[in-house]
Amino acid sequence: MAEADGATAAPGPDPDPDDATWIEPPLCPECGALIRVYPTSYDRWVSLAMVQLPAKDVPEAFRWRLARLPGRSLISTDIVAVRVRGIDPLPSEPVVPAHRMMCIPEWGEP
Repeated sequence: MAEADGATAAPGPDPDPDDATWIEPPLCPECGALIRVYPTSYDRWVSLAMVQLPAKDVPEAFRWRLARLPGRSLISTDIVAVRVRGIDPLPSEPVVPAHRMMCIPEWGEP
């Protein structure tokens, strides 16, 4: 299921609690763009685009939403990525596309 959803990203590094430096968003190794890496509701990680788009502009297979978890969750985070399934969103409703939809690999010089 994770592979079909594109939830194959590695989790982010655990920050040192004593380190006060800014943590930059990770870069995609394929295209070099900034990405957001979030845990999913099924204990995997997914790379998401940095922008939200209307659902009409994102193919169904790439639609994600960020959801806040209830207070007594077993997952140690407060926001998870959830695939948009079942009921289709309205065309103007914002969704977060998976980064692989927007990823254009950098090609080396000939």
